[in-house]
Amino acid sequence: MPEGHTLHRLARDLDVAFGGRRVRTSSPQGRFAAEAAALDGAVLVQAESGGKHLFVEFVGDRFVHVHLGLIGKFDITAGTAPPAVGAVRLRIEHEDSYADLRGAITCDLVGRARRDQVIGELGPDPLRADADPDRAWDRIRRSDRALGDLLMDQKVLAGVGNVYRAEVLFRHRLDPRRPGRTLRRGQWVEVWEDLVCLLAEGVRTGRIDTVRPEHTPEAMGRPARKDDHGGEVYVYRRDGQRCFVCDSVVRTSDLKGRNLFWCPRCQPTFRSRATKGPSGP
Repeated sequence: MPEGHTLHRLARDLDVAFGGRRVRTSSPQGRFAAEAAALDGAVLVQAESGGKHLFVEFVGDRFVHVHLGLIGKFDITAGTAPPAVGAVRLRIEHEDSYADLRGAITCDLVGRARRDQVIGELGPDPLRADADPDRAWDRIRRSDRALGDLLMDQKVLAGVGNVYRAEVLFRHRLDPRRPGRTLRRGQWVEVWEDLVCLLAEGVRTGRIDTVRPEHTPEAMGRPARKDDHGGEVYVYRRDGQRCFVCDSVVRTSDLKGRNLFWCPRCQPTFRSRATKGPSGP
């Protein structure tokens, strides 16, 4: 499933292609036909993302709410739109570009109240200027759930998926199975600030790179990673391979139905020295 940087980049690209322009909208597949007809010829105001949700705003406080899910794609192409091929749920056109939405699990026409509700139910998104990391901290510091579980909960923290979850915990030497309430506030601030930087870099490059300069293929003299997700990572999908930092074998297990990746030496099992209540103010 695309992570938050992908949706933020998509919103930016939709703005560049269509923002402030009067566009044509259609539903070649037919499943969004009535809604597309209602929007046809309207001005597309802007697009924005919140976590893994995308909202394309049209005049009149109308929003197309999109969640791509596992297989969804929203491809933007320069040039005149040819006849649609395949199951195109929504097509947006202007004279010099078009965008086709396929395979999304959500494509709904909603009003501002629903848009605000969806955004309001999400945790803070490291890519949004209005994000308040203390909202996430307040939930994490009171929870017995594992950090690896909490970071994937979109109501705790929006936009972080399995790749960023695994990588940011490795970068901060945190056991992904450690209870949230044992995390110190200073540790959370460091994790949050790192996520802000990592996701912003993902928006810039269109891929997920999490290794530090000393661990790049060029610095280590190793082959570049070959994976359909792209990017250089420490532990994600590297189970059974050697850790770039300590040479231990990267491990994997299941956590709440998702694959968890970590290094047992760099991220040693957390041992509580005492039973404590919620940490931090």
